[in-house]
Amino acid sequence: MTQLAATEISSFRGVPPQSSLASNLGPLAELPGHWSGSGFNLIARPDFQHGNDIFLELNATRETIEFMSVSSPIPNRGSTGQDDITLFGVHYLQQIQDAASGGALHIEPGIWLNVPATVVPLASASVTRLASIPHGDTINASGMSTLIAGPPPLTAQPANTVPFGINSPTPAPGTPNSFDEYNLGTANPFRTADIPPQITQTVIDNPNSLLDLAITGQTIVETEVLTVATSPGGGIANIPFLISNADAAEMSSTFWIEKVSDEFGHTHLQLQYSQTVLLNFLGLSWPHVSVATLKKIF
Repeated sequence: MTQLAATEISSFRGVPPQSSLASNLGPLAELPGHWSGSGFNLIARPDFQHGNDIFLELNATRETIEFMSVSSPIPNRGSTGQDDITLFGVHYLQQIQDAASGGALHIEPGIWLNVPATVVPLASASVTRLASIPHGDTINASGMSTLIAGPPPLTAQPANTVPFGINSPTPAPGTPNSFDEYNLGTANPFRTADIPPQITQTVIDNPNSLLDLAITGQTIVETEVLTVATSPGGGIANIPFLISNADAAEMSSTFWIEKVSDEFGHTHLQLQYSQTVLLNFLGLSWPHVSVATLKKIF
């Protein structure tokens, strides 16, 4: 993780040379550009209007993310015992469509920040993701970056989709799901009717299996891992309607920026992510899981 040295902050905020920008962005340096790809979305949403606890929406998705550098410095002023610090980052626009219908599913403007180590509070260098969701949520999630050799260990990092008690531990991998809507072996009117063939029971039980499948046979030489969560140290702010009906209580996500080598030895960039939002209603936390694999196209 790059640490940005404390220096005197100028009153003029200009863009540094390109040679300095990558260093300033640190683990975010490869993000700027246009990314395009596909993925999967699972959400159990309240269905009081139709007389059921939930409707399970399952979508194969098409997705783009446009990242642009916030190239000029972002000063934060220190107080007692802490010098001023400078942040650098990227802002982005994420757009997700249903792959079958082409209908809109999600739009999200946001910012990723590279945050240097500080004395007050005593904290290591970190990354932060800020996001705004048009349902009526804003997200502040912080965490760490790690550079690893080779591909991400997706097999060892399953994504849970089993609902569980609010403030209870996340169910262990393989925990049975007692809600019939999640069982593709039986018909259910409270589940998406036309499910694409790539959305299997395995994918519903562990959406990260779709990410693992996407990199099967690839040669990934290096992976930058960005892991952020709203707890501890961040949070989600929701409009009153959401708090009363489907409270987005926590969010955690991992982004893997991968350097993929092809059969000719050429390297290109690939981005994978897995995100879980816990929606609290009816006394349970319902995992809303989104995953995708994208290529940097421009």
